Amino acid sequence: MSSTPLSPSQTPSDDQFSDNVLRPSSFDQYIGQDNIKKNLSILIGAAKARGHAPEHVLFYGPPGLGKTTLAHVIAKEVGANLKVTSGPSIERVGDLAAVLTNLQPGDMLFIDEIHRLNKAIEEVLYPVMETGKLDIMIGKGPSARTIQLDLPPFTLLGATTRFGMVSSPLRSRFSGGTFRLDFYTDEEIEDILARSAQLLAIEMPREQLPRIRSRSRNTPRIANYLLRRVRDYAQMHERELDPATIEEAFNLLGLDEHGLSKSDIAIVKAIQEKFSGGPVGIKNLAAATGEDEGTIEDVIEPYLIQLGFIERTPRGRTLSEKGRRYLSQYES
Repeated sequence: MSSTPLSPSQTPSDDQFSDNVLRPSSFDQYIGQDNIKKNLSILIGAAKARGHAPEHVLFYGPPGLGKTTLAHVIAKEVGANLKVTSGPSIERVGDLAAVLTNLQPGDMLFIDEIHRLNKAIEEVLYPVMETGKLDIMIGKGPSARTIQLDLPPFTLLGATTRFGMVSSPLRSRFSGGTFRLDFYTDEEIEDILARSAQLLAIEMPREQLPRIRSRSRNTPRIANYLLRRVRDYAQMHERELDPATIEEAFNLLGLDEHGLSKSDIAIVKAIQEKFSGGPVGIKNLAAATGEDEGTIEDVIEPYLIQLGFIERTPRGRTLSEKGRRYLSQYES
């Protein structure tokens, strides 16, 4: 089976906002994270039966695993309006008050990067999440007074890539549960790619999907990104999506057979060449490679650990035997 060559003039009309096109709207369409879906289905079903809004829920895990998508799916399943904001955009208590007082009964509020809320904002959230009441301080000094506003029933959905940076008091108030999203299996990523290819009108034989899946870091967001880039390469060169075309596209993107970029490989090389295989702390590793500490911890390191190339120990990062074998291909 061969795919039809793509011409530069072929641009699917529904691809302008492809993230929205690819986003599932129900648990049935959402591939993977089965245990989380089962728990959320029970939470939602029980809340509906009682005629209440679902309890507050926190999602955490590496970027691109579907935390935001789950928030959208929950809202669709409940039939609720979803309002979206992020921790960095809520700078003052007044910003939070403006968001909360605009909620309607049954609304859902999604706060991405919730670990970046400052302490003052968190303290205002505690009574809101527990009692549904918003305390606002009017004035300063001895004449200051507090007024209390009753908020409509709503559900707070939080998401974070840095679970350890979410304070214990805030974590404890997510009474609906705290759920960690895991990396996806090879089969799940291929199912996601097949679904995305169909939605984007990309003709690609199923047997070609492993070539994209193997570079996806077992992450749906990356898999869909690579699918679109391979599609673009084939389109602009009026080529079929055959193995040669796919490999050329990935060579152009600078990705090896594991999906590692030059930045990823630089981290592995630095541990071996500059720190004799480790252990090395994150600050020294960041200084040696010029990468941001947060980027290493949140983006690069989790996948290298998953591949088994590096290990985290109490003393720092070390290079594994598998990592040494991987680097041997770069030895002159």
